[in-house]
Amino acid sequence: MSQTSISIRIDENLKKAMEQTCKELGMNMTTAFTIFAKKMSREHRIPFEVSVDPFYSASNLKSIDESIKQINQGKVVVKTMEELEDMANE
Repeated sequence: MSQTSISIRIDENLKKAMEQTCKELGMNMTTAFTIFAKKMSREHRIPFEVSVDPFYSASNLKSIDESIKQINQGKVVVKTMEELEDMANE
């Protein structure tokens, strides 16, 4: 089977972290990507769950919008750090 090269761009810190994980698993990044490519080709899907950051869920964004609305209407309570610490110690 003939070989070919691919080139990808990823964050430098992510690359270092992946290299370390691969080393701990006894493989290199080429082997890891080959495993991924074979599994994806065989199953015709990404072989792990892909999801969005839950921070951006509809319910969370609705809560953020409501908080912004309350702030804009002046419906806020202001406390100093000392007041908050006193409340926590009660």
